[in-house]
Amino acid sequence: MTSSISPLVKTDHESFVWIHSETLAGVRFRIVRMSVGRRIELAKRIRESGRRLEFLEAGSDVRDKLDAAVLKAEIDRVYLEWGLEAIEGLKIDGEDATPELTIEKGPADLAAEILAKIRGECGLSENERKN
Repeated sequence: MTSSISPLVKTDHESFVWIHSETLAGVRFRIVRMSVGRRIELAKRIRESGRRLEFLEAGSDVRDKLDAAVLKAEIDRVYLEWGLEAIEGLKIDGEDATPELTIEKGPADLAAEILAKIRGECGLSENERKN
């Protein structure tokens, strides 16, 4: 009797994805792909800030709105620090760009593009991406 068991097929999985920038020609960046562990890590990092942001956005006071804008920017930074792993094809002040240098001193349009790709990789809805 011959066995009809087929051999296991191995599947490769990369925990990151390279993306060619639409903002800056010749630049590409590597962001993480979502996993269970990464989802937990990210949720822990933004949990309290997210709650506080909801509270501030519900307020009508100008100071609340200003605090909400600052907190929103801080959350964006957390996403960038969490999700941007590498960048190629960019120099900032004569130095090869790193994720940290790109976040600190890089072009704002590029940071916004990277942030949108990270949020997309997280599988956030359009409404969640606005926050």
